[in-house]
Amino acid sequence: MPVRLKDAVVPVEMLPGVVRATLAVSDKLMIVEFRLTAGAEVPMHQHPHEQCGTVRKGRMLFTVGDEETLLGPGDSYSIPGGVEHGAKVLEDSLVIDVFTPPREDYL
Repeated sequence: MPVRLKDAVVPVEMLPGVVRATLAVSDKLMIVEFRLTAGAEVPMHQHPHEQCGTVRKGRMLFTVGDEETLLGPGDSYSIPGGVEHGAKVLEDSLVIDVFTPPREDYL
């Protein structure tokens, strides 16, 4: 069984104040850590992948479709594939997301 050591994880700044690190990948899913800086924005976007996540630290105003929700530590979410979503980061945040199938653009 493949094991990925934390020293092998390479952070990528995908947007100003939004850094992702792919933690684990299998044939069917992917786990990604996001470190977000207060004031950063993840613009509204969509992708075919299902996405579930949890906020480990910080606060974000999260939009899925036309529904806005304030998320904080311990909150989680689920986004069906093809649904528009985005976020405004209110405090420095740490988020863990799972995507299925894995996102080729995050490998």
